[in-house]
Amino acid sequence: MTNEQIQESYDLAVAQYATIGVDVNKTIEQIDNLPISLHCWQADDVTGFEKTDGALTGGIQATGNYPGKARSIDELRADIDKAMELIPGNHRVNIHAFYGDFGGESVDRNQIEPKHFQSWIDWAKEKNYKLDFNATCFSHPKSADGFTLSHPDPAIRAFWVEHVIRCRKIAEEMGRQLGSKCMHNIWIPDGSKDVTVNRLQYRANLKESLDKIFEYKTNDAYMLDCIESKVFGIGVESYTVGSHEFYMGYGVKNNITVTLDAGHFHPTEIISDKISSLLLFLPEIMLHVTRCVRWDSDHVVILNEELVAIAQEIVRADALDRVHVGLDYFDASINRIGAYVVGVRATQKALLQALLEPIAKLREFEANGQNFERMALLEEAKSMPWGAVYNYYCAKKGVIAGEAYIANIQQYEKDVTSKR
Repeated sequence: MTNEQIQESYDLAVAQYATIGVDVNKTIEQIDNLPISLHCWQADDVTGFEKTDGALTGGIQATGNYPGKARSIDELRADIDKAMELIPGNHRVNIHAFYGDFGGESVDRNQIEPKHFQSWIDWAKEKNYKLDFNATCFSHPKSADGFTLSHPDPAIRAFWVEHVIRCRKIAEEMGRQLGSKCMHNIWIPDGSKDVTVNRLQYRANLKESLDKIFEYKTNDAYMLDCIESKVFGIGVESYTVGSHEFYMGYGVKNNITVTLDAGHFHPTEIISDKISSLLLFLPEIMLHVTRCVRWDSDHVVILNEELVAIAQEIVRADALDRVHVGLDYFDASINRIGAYVVGVRATQKALLQALLEPIAKLREFEANGQNFERMALLEEAKSMPWGAVYNYYCAKKGVIAGEAYIANIQQYEKDVTSKR
């Protein structure tokens, strides 16, 4: 599409949305102020940069072997930079602890320091990105039997407690240097493949570990703690210590942000319906947006019904400043940069559609019991020209609009990733 065609389509869209009381120009400003956190692990299949055999544990699987995955920090950052070129707006990068810049040294998880992530901070400053962070409680000899913060051995629990405390300090330093609150997320793979008779004890161990972790008080202006549940994982099918009920209870009691991952629930559960409930009891929540197919398979996010519902719940709850959105998937079967761009653009499109809803009129219909009118307007909104608005937003930000980005990624593959 030419710039003239994009502008013409946008002008028509502005006029059409005006008929249902939506200010499109205001919506453009809103979408531009909604950062999405890109997960660094899509570019290298969750390998990280520790000196290990690279084997994944904790129920995590990156399927496929598409050529060109990032093999070093420089290649990983170059791939993220390329993805960012094709995504409008200013966004964040989410890093796991085992992606540190260790300089070839063997640094165990309970020894990591802010200095091991200074090059990430410097890169983020240069690129005008902000950073988020995660403790890495998997793919390690001390997690090999399936337990970390809930481990029966106090010495192993202490190792992971120290790791998470150090991660929180790193996140705090990231937020301080970059002038933006760093979201630090805690997820553990702890659980059992078969029936356990010690459910309560493992959860008591986890609670004790978390209590010790949070004894170190961070600066709320620099970082925010998040705790993330999961229903099960490969190898821990029968019992997960950090269930949704556990973390929801712990989070509400201790005012710790809860992370909802779209793939971490039963196949028939959806996180869009959980957002409004948590917002009543917590000041902020974190979302990990993924696409599960039959299980927590971490497929690339696409513009499907649940993604739209998630965005609608955020907007309809007037919670744009209280809900943090990050992506969490890893597809090694397709072009990895393409997977980034498809997922982030889909998430932006869902948020844009939600922002373009005639919410005032819809609320009026609902308050008056005009349920037919509410249904009809919701249906008409689905076919409004939101795509023209998104293309305009891309063009305004100097980003390729429409499907033309496909050829751009193909060229990067030809010039860069195919030669790895």
